[in-house]
Amino acid sequence: MTPHILIVGDGLLADYVYDHLSTNYLVKRQSMMEEISDEIELALVLDDAWHPSIHQKAEERFRFSGIPWLRGFVSFGEGIIGPLVRQGTSGCSLCADKRRLIAGPDRVEMWLLQARMGTGAGGLRDAWSSRSGMFHMAGLICDEVQKVLQGKPSSLEDSMFITNLRTLTNTSHFFLPDPLCPVCSPIPEDSPELARISLKSSPKLPGAGYRSRSMEELKTVLVDDYLDDRTGIMNGKIEDIRLPFADVLVNMPLFGADEGVAGRTNSYEMSELTAILEGLERHCGIEPQGKRKKVRDSYHHLKDIALNPTRVGLHEDEQYAKSDFPFKRFNPDTPINWVWGYSFLQERPILVPELLAYYSLGYGEGFAYETSNGCALGGSVEEAIFHGIMEVVERDSFLVTWYAQLPLPRLDPYSANDKELELMVDRLRDVAGYDVYFYNSTMEHGIPSIWAVAKNRSSKGVNLICAAGASPDPVRAAKSSIYELAGMMVRHDEKLEKNRKQYEEMLKNSFAVRTMEDHGMLYGLREAEERLNFLLDVTRPLRTFAEEFKQPPFHADLRDELQDILQTFRQLDLEVIVVDQTTPVTKRNGLYCVKVLIPGMLPMTFGHHLTRVKGLERVRQVPMKLGFTKQPLSYEQLNPYPHPFP
Repeated sequence: MTPHILIVGDGLLADYVYDHLSTNYLVKRQSMMEEISDEIELALVLDDAWHPSIHQKAEERFRFSGIPWLRGFVSFGEGIIGPLVRQGTSGCSLCADKRRLIAGPDRVEMWLLQARMGTGAGGLRDAWSSRSGMFHMAGLICDEVQKVLQGKPSSLEDSMFITNLRTLTNTSHFFLPDPLCPVCSPIPEDSPELARISLKSSPKLPGAGYRSRSMEELKTVLVDDYLDDRTGIMNGKIEDIRLPFADVLVNMPLFGADEGVAGRTNSYEMSELTAILEGLERHCGIEPQGKRKKVRDSYHHLKDIALNPTRVGLHEDEQYAKSDFPFKRFNPDTPINWVWGYSFLQERPILVPELLAYYSLGYGEGFAYETSNGCALGGSVEEAIFHGIMEVVERDSFLVTWYAQLPLPRLDPYSANDKELELMVDRLRDVAGYDVYFYNSTMEHGIPSIWAVAKNRSSKGVNLICAAGASPDPVRAAKSSIYELAGMMVRHDEKLEKNRKQYEEMLKNSFAVRTMEDHGMLYGLREAEERLNFLLDVTRPLRTFAEEFKQPPFHADLRDELQDILQTFRQLDLEVIVVDQTTPVTKRNGLYCVKVLIPGMLPMTFGHHLTRVKGLERVRQVPMKLGFTKQPLSYEQLNPYPHPFP
């Protein structure tokens, strides 16, 4: 039987496709409003301009009737073909448009234009809809139609062709379905059942530390699935050859801005993959995209099944009182959005404020500034939870040290008997011109933590850079901190000199420190070095890694590693809460993302006005438990200056 094809649309493109296909197939032309015949096997929506409202109607009509369909149109000098949309699958024309528009440089303007045109205000025929261009596009469309009707795989499954109508060059672009798409998203509603976590076996890879998936395995999908200049979750990369290690910055386009994420290793290939993974972690943490939000109520009504937000530390009363402060005081009677997490201490699902489980950068109902602190990506849920805990521990150890001004033991990096660590330290000295100092910042839980300081050997450029690391293996923690230090070198030297007066003002007025970058730049000033004298005192003797750290127990499985850590936290009455942030975007490749909250541990904040210390007793009590003080500190004794975490 001869296949039946429907063409919806007018113009040169529709005419050329009709002329070509009608010689071999039964082709019918009609408007979207007419009744669609049951005999139609494939629909084509074609136009010489861009009509989003028509594509929205096509999604509704053809999805309801179960007819696969393909679109072709022209927008600002480009011919867009695809995707091929099938019933019952995610990835539709709305998803494709979202990826294409957000990856573009003029995303806000294009998004507003699409919204206006989606109301029915169609565009005029595109000026670049020439006969040669439309004939060229028609040929591409007809080739794909033939594949579909012959039962062969189409090149437009989850992909689009983009044709430059000035040069007639073509490129193919894969796109990922939008998990929040109102047309095709398959994500379930959030529920306590979905939040429940039962730890499963997650064997470690030999020689890969605390990882269950290898980069060798992941590199086959990371670039192909996530990095594309026109439709990618990430749309560009830059290799920074100035830094002492291989540094790759990948751009993640967001609706209102671009966000750079970095990967830093000993090779540019691995750094690119690491940056993509970092970008995916950020992407998962922006908003719930794996489960649909369901719970909105006040803490007063939910207190038996919800986390009390005051346990995670709030801002100072003086800050909340300011008219320009971006957050509001927490009110237990005010309804807010909640998501389900899992408490390992209580061994049950627990509700967590959405703005603690995801980024909250000062808008709407926010009562506290929350960063990506505790967010981690892994090849298993267990791997992600492990690294999320390590990040919370790393930041908490750093901040407790800073606010309590702990005179930590200084470590001799050459005592670790690790050749790679020695070479990394030597490289920072000989190539970048920085001496590196390590300090043991391990807190009462015993997870090895490192505070690292890089001191510039030159009188020019950024003077001090601070970083941190945490891992059951202290050598890995030290290496991690070195990569963080290296990322701050060279880049900010010129900026420091150019804006010196601005940073000198921050030295006088701590509340002038407003951004993440400000924290690092402030301590780039030589005049700020005295604030770190409690740590940099060179009269204290060097300690070896063997003297400061116990040999970590060996576990071949991350589950066993996690269970040991969780048991230690239970004994200290520290509650580990995990929110699963995994989305279909990462799960397609077996990657899981979580947010770890440990109420009571100090959260990393940026901007001195956004500090969250008041009410967190550990900053007062832990220094005494570790033997640094004889009694708990008062809040008045805490370091009043902005922290130096960059």
